[in-house]
Amino acid sequence: MNKIIELIDSYIDRDPAAKGRFETILTSPGLHALGFYKISNFIWSIKLFIVARAISYIGRILTGIEIHPASKIGSHFFIDHGMGVVIGETAEIGNNVTIYHGVTLGGVSPSEDSASQKDKKRHPTLKDNVVIGSGAQILGPITIGENSKVGSNSVVSKDVEDNKSVVGNPARYTVSTSSRAKAFQAYGLSKEDDSRSAQVAQLEKDNLDLKERIKKLEDILKENK
Repeated sequence: MNKIIELIDSYIDRDPAAKGRFETILTSPGLHALGFYKISNFIWSIKLFIVARAISYIGRILTGIEIHPASKIGSHFFIDHGMGVVIGETAEIGNNVTIYHGVTLGGVSPSEDSASQKDKKRHPTLKDNVVIGSGAQILGPITIGENSKVGSNSVVSKDVEDNKSVVGNPARYTVSTSSRAKAFQAYGLSKEDDSRSAQVAQLEKDNLDLKERIKKLEDILKENK
C-alpha cells in the first residue's frame, strides 16, 4: 500500500495540474496504464501470454497507452497525458523516469525480417531520472543515460550519454547537466537548457546593433557627398 501511495505522490509532484491524490487516482491515464501493466506483467511472468496480451489490449483501449507486458519498468514511472505512448516488448525503464504523450520506445524496421528479431533486444533502455518530451521517438536497442533529457519530437537512434540533453531529427547534443535537478522540472525544461537560446538571442541583438551602425555610416556618407 505504501508503494502505491508513493507512486501517486510522485505523480502529484511531477504534474503541475494535479490537485490531490483522489483526483490523480480517478483521472490519470498514466497511473491507470501502469495498473494494467502490473497485472499483465505478472500474468506474462507465469507464461499466460495470450491472457497478458488481452489485458494489455484492454488497457490500451481505455487509456490510449500501449505497454507490452514483457517490458521492464522501474519505480515511480510517470506518464503525463499519455495518449499515443507505445512501449515495446524489450524496453527497459529505470526509476523516476518521465515521458509525455506520443512517445515511442520502439524497434528499428520491425516489419523487415521480423523472424530474425524474435527473442532479441530490439527496444531502448532508459536509465534513472530520464525525461522524454512529447512526440519523441526512441528507436532500437539503445541506451538513454541517467539524468538525460530528450526534446519533443526528437528522433533518437544512438546511445545518449549520462547527464546530456538531445534535440532534433536526428537527435544531437545541446547541453550537459552535471547532476539531476533537486526538484522536478515539468516538460524537462531547465535554465541550463536555455543556454543555447540565450546565445542565439545575443547574436541576433549584436546583428541588429551592427545593422544600425552600418545605416548611420551610410547616412553620414550620403550627407558628405
